[in-house]
Amino acid sequence: MNITVYLGASEGSDPSLKKAVQELGTWIGKSGNHLVYGGSKTGLMGALAESVIKSKGKVIGVEPQFFIDAQVQYEAVTKLIATKDITERKEKMIELGDAFIAFPGGTGTLEEISEIISKLSLKQLDAPCILYNLNGYYDHLKGLLEHMIEMGLSSVERQQGIYFLDNLQQIKEVLGGIKEHGKYL
Repeated sequence: MNITVYLGASEGSDPSLKKAVQELGTWIGKSGNHLVYGGSKTGLMGALAESVIKSKGKVIGVEPQFFIDAQVQYEAVTKLIATKDITERKEKMIELGDAFIAFPGGTGTLEEISEIISKLSLKQLDAPCILYNLNGYYDHLKGLLEHMIEMGLSSVERQQGIYFLDNLQQIKEVLGGIKEHGKYL
């Protein structure tokens, strides 16, 4: 399975982020799944890719040409796909993904996972959307989505397939259900 992971190109201020992203990458590599990510060598993105590679996994980096020109791409990826811009990068990462995870990140991560949430809501995508809610990082987003339902602007059905998971074990369980049943739970 291709697991598309959205996350930051910086490490953030909490050391538990790097540890958790390395654990995620190690699991992706050892489980036989493949990582699809933004292609950068910096921050959490680089730590994730490196941990997948060290675990003998395959990594597909999708990097806009202007980032390649700035030499921020991770050279050790299994495959690097250059795109003309961020929009094309997002489209390619969605096209390649069988499951989507938003690790804690910044505004770019939020924008990317919001598109996945929207596509799920519109039934244009049939794949799990996991918000890795490490240390409650996505609690406010979860509250906002619940508020949308309360206000009649969304519904439980429209948000089906969106998971707020607190740890790697929960992620393994959800994604394990996909492998076993050929679809998400």
